[in-house]
Amino acid sequence: MSKKNKHEHHEEHNDESWLLPYSDLMTLLLALFIVLYGMSTLDAKKFEEMSEAFSSAFNGGVGVLDNSSIDGQTTVKPTETLEVTSAQKKKNELMRREQEDLEKLKRQLDKYIKDNGLTSQLSTKLNQSQLMITISDKALFPSGKAAVKPEARILAKSISGMLTQFPDYEILVSGHTDNVPIDNNEYASNWDLSFARARNFMEILLLNDKLQPKMFSPIGYGEYHPVASNDTNDGRAKNRRVEISIIRKYQDGEAKISVTP
Repeated sequence: MSKKNKHEHHEEHNDESWLLPYSDLMTLLLALFIVLYGMSTLDAKKFEEMSEAFSSAFNGGVGVLDNSSIDGQTTVKPTETLEVTSAQKKKNELMRREQEDLEKLKRQLDKYIKDNGLTSQLSTKLNQSQLMITISDKALFPSGKAAVKPEARILAKSISGMLTQFPDYEILVSGHTDNVPIDNNEYASNWDLSFARARNFMEILLLNDKLQPKMFSPIGYGEYHPVASNDTNDGRAKNRRVEISIIRKYQDGEAKISVTP
């Protein structure tokens, strides 16, 4: 009998049922660490896009993650986006009005040129950076001189009257020559002659007290910005000129200011 009890005692085993929940817990912890590791290496941009998508879906576009991103950088708020959009709309409207005003002035100038038979001496050009009025030197100055002809003062007065429509715009008056060296004792170079011509014509424009002198600048380019070849008489005549440029305030894209055609 004692031998039987001893045999039954050896057949008894400890209860190991606790291993099942323990193994489940370990599995869950492992999955948690894998998820946390995956989030730590997640691409920041994709995380932002995902958070914005969830915010829009559940909160109407405003969520907890709207003000920050995984890399610590501040994201754009909806109100900031609205402000940018409003500013761009305002700029577009100003650009549209400016374009209309410059086109109107160009038509006025073209009509004046046509009505006064000056098509061979004056021209206008409107581009992304400016409205330019080009005047042949023979309409303004004696050969090799910078003194404005008396009859050219009438032209200057007419142009200055039209410029009063743009009192707050920067206006550049630039002088240009051909490449024939200057041959007199009054000017040391074509640069000197071109600057003197630009300055003298600008001073006549500014006799109109409705224009602001601080918005005007004279520039002498000499022979270095030709619009035609200097190999012919006709080309050299085109290069001898004065240009009046009304610089745009509002330019589209990366357009740069240019005072040459």
